[in-house]
Amino acid sequence: MSNEVEIGRGKRGRRAYSLDDIALVPSRRTRDPEDVQVGWQIDAYHVDIPVMAAPMDSVMSPATAIQFGRLGGIGVLDLDGLWTRYEDPEPILEEIAGLPEEASIARLQQIYSEPIKPELITQRLHEVRDAGVVVAGKLSPQRTQKYWRTVVDAGVDLFVIRGTTVSAEHVSSRSEPLNLKRFIYELDVPVIVGGVCTDTAALHLMRTGAAGVLVGFGGGAAHSTRQSLGVHAPMATAIADVAAARRDYMDESGGRYVHVIADGGIGRSGDLPRAIACGADAVMLGAALARATEAPGRGWHWGSEATHPEVPRGHRAHVGTVGTMEQILYGPSARADGSLNFIGALKRTMASTGYSEVKDLQRVEVVVSPYQPS
Repeated sequence: MSNEVEIGRGKRGRRAYSLDDIALVPSRRTRDPEDVQVGWQIDAYHVDIPVMAAPMDSVMSPATAIQFGRLGGIGVLDLDGLWTRYEDPEPILEEIAGLPEEASIARLQQIYSEPIKPELITQRLHEVRDAGVVVAGKLSPQRTQKYWRTVVDAGVDLFVIRGTTVSAEHVSSRSEPLNLKRFIYELDVPVIVGGVCTDTAALHLMRTGAAGVLVGFGGGAAHSTRQSLGVHAPMATAIADVAAARRDYMDESGGRYVHVIADGGIGRSGDLPRAIACGADAVMLGAALARATEAPGRGWHWGSEATHPEVPRGHRAHVGTVGTMEQILYGPSARADGSLNFIGALKRTMASTGYSEVKDLQRVEVVVSPYQPS
């Protein structure tokens, strides 16, 4: 049965759902929340929780990446960001937090025009490695060609190539595009790549040998891709489509499993189990962690899209501060808005739907129930 709707006589479109539009259905069996396991293994790395911290300057500094790793997740450092452009970004972060709204984009563009310094890439990654946590660093697809060797030589465990949209076949008449298949094949470290939001594009990325695929396109709190480019992918449908591509790829490759990581739209604790129910193995949190008291953004949140020199597709969003990073992940929470205790909420959801492993939650029954905020 097709779920296409007629937009007008000359155009049809598929109905797509955001995470807010779906809900999980409890089963006949329930469990004690203390009995459920929420660990996650990607490649050779096992962590306590299926959560990555987004490589955004408002969320991750070397210090918060280390702290996030010690709390059981994987913090990803933005190697295109302030920490690889400036010896001491703290005064800059202070300035960004105090910028008047009308001047914020222009000043961000200026700040991020400072060149990346390869020695700072090495220094920041060594800092995280010395702390004994999983080391993950991100480059944009445009800069991967230039800096990947510096990143690998500095000793990353996971290499993240993250753009607003990433394809296995980028066509350019101006420059030699990054050949992902050759690049990943020659690299000795596992690569996580994205964003992607369709099954076809995801299948192509999986065939490059990526260990994980990031699902999402302009869905985050600091993006305005829908307003500026007219492009948007509702997350529940995007995750389910990419999870189907993973199943097809497993058949095609003789059982090779590629992790699906939901990146964008996971703003509240209820979004985490919903993303997994749609087929994600893990999620990447941005705005949710930008609300931490330790976050470098000081209650503000922005991504690389906001700093684009020609077509900014994001903005500096005020997300406020709700508690420590530990409270955001593990509570306790004195709020009922889903901004604290993401892992406690995930465990309770798994317990009430009867699943003891995160992977099994992908089998839960879901219903479409369009959300009406009160």
